[in-house]
Amino acid sequence: MYLLGEQPAYADRLINRLQGIPAQLLDGLAPSGDPIEIGSTRDIAAQLPEQQVFLVQRGLLHARVDERPLFYLRDGDLLGLRQGIELPTCHYCSDEPITLIPYARRAVFEHIHADAQRQELFTQYLIGHTALLSDALARLKQPEIRPTTGFQYFAEGEELIRQGDEADNVFIIIEGHAEAIVDGQKVGDVQRDEIFGAMAVFTQEKRSASVIASTACTVMVIPKDQFLGLMQNNPRIAHSLIESMARRIDLLNKEVTQLRLPMTA
Repeated sequence: MYLLGEQPAYADRLINRLQGIPAQLLDGLAPSGDPIEIGSTRDIAAQLPEQQVFLVQRGLLHARVDERPLFYLRDGDLLGLRQGIELPTCHYCSDEPITLIPYARRAVFEHIHADAQRQELFTQYLIGHTALLSDALARLKQPEIRPTTGFQYFAEGEELIRQGDEADNVFIIIEGHAEAIVDGQKVGDVQRDEIFGAMAVFTQEKRSASVIASTACTVMVIPKDQFLGLMQNNPRIAHSLIESMARRIDLLNKEVTQLRLPMTA
């Protein structure tokens, strides 16, 4: 996926990282049929079979929202993967012939869920595209609509999350580094590409820790409703994410225990 118009440098870098994910998701999975050849079209969806995901092998597909171009898909991109993303409907058109490789939707998701690394990549892909598209829509339509997702910048020392606050968003650092703080004590690090702030969203409790930028950070922000929508439409990924968070919480508990031992002594 490539957004139209001038992009911030961090958005370009994120797009380039996401661009390599489809091939990794489909690696080892056989197509469900022969390549599909389609000429120029104003709405490609009407010409494609249902319950399929398509890899763009050749050509360029333009995505339009309210008849205005927003982004385009090219070789290596996936078509038909969007699920649970609360954004306006995109209509795909092409001014040139395009070749698509079909994959059975069910087989694609079974293949992704069979491997923990593919599950993690898929989560990054969905959330990354959600943030990019919402950010692009904000620039396209403001002040008509104001999506609450997108990107935020934090200087070194600023709080990304404050302990005790309501959990309204989930975050992913795309540039920079941060630290998790509980009751004034550092209990862990938050690295690039790590999803954080999700546990309080799932449990509907207040933030259990603060997260403070230890370097300048650019962060993807995903509103609670959008994040829960993505997880509800991809329950196996939600299960994998919860398992990952549980392991991290166990490690943090051990860190906190070690910090408190000297005080007890």
